Amino acid sequence: MDKLQGKVALITGSDSGIGQATAIEYAKEGADIVICYHTDREGAEKTLLQVEKQNRKAIVLQVDISDEQQVEQLFEQALKNLGTIDILVNNAAVNGSGIRVADMSTEVFDRTIKTNLYGTFFCSRAFIRHRKQQGGKGKIINISSVHEEIVSAGTADYCASKAGIRNLARTMALELAEDGINVNNICPGMILTPMNQEAVEDKKAREESERHIPMKRAGKPEEIAKVAVFLASSDADYVTGSSYFMDGGLSHNVGQGA
Repeated sequence: MDKLQGKVALITGSDSGIGQATAIEYAKEGADIVICYHTDREGAEKTLLQVEKQNRKAIVLQVDISDEQQVEQLFEQALKNLGTIDILVNNAAVNGSGIRVADMSTEVFDRTIKTNLYGTFFCSRAFIRHRKQQGGKGKIINISSVHEEIVSAGTADYCASKAGIRNLARTMALELAEDGINVNNICPGMILTPMNQEAVEDKKAREESERHIPMKRAGKPEEIAKVAVFLASSDADYVTGSSYFMDGGLSHNVGQGA
């Protein structure tokens, strides 16, 4: 406990799923939280209640991370209310379109790239500028995906965005090492969140997907959050530029039977 005592964490998409679980785990470890949401105010308020149960401070702010100006305003409001930000978790994202490249409109591709990749860039840039003004130190944790490495037909927009996050993180790790700012990715596989709503609601659909996972089960948001705590803490001060795959072995199962 208290691994994040006295720290302030800004977590995008913390109204549900992995973001919500991470906010709660961080609060348990002593952090105050900037809870960010796009449309689900009710979900953000639920996160707020859970954070306050841990006797931690929190504020709820709305943002569309694909909008550069909204991100700048987000950081201004967060700093005005809580004074500093020590940890950034880039979690908010949209799922793949399910549309093959030949049929995909520019608007669909733009939406995914702007949210997942540009959003991570906008938030990271604002965080880095703040931390440099404070003399350095800090943690950036991107909730990426196994799809930064694994691809599937119909998800070119999503896979491209996550592959971009991989090299964005690795480049930032090099640029920021002397400032003491660590940058790492967590790459979840199948996790029971609203992004995998069919698997949450339909046992048969979930079991069909789990059949391809060596551990034969989907992951839980809380499991991702535990690793996010490690990466945000001083235990991970010598870890940067890495991608942590949390997928029950799924990424190592690709190609079996070939």
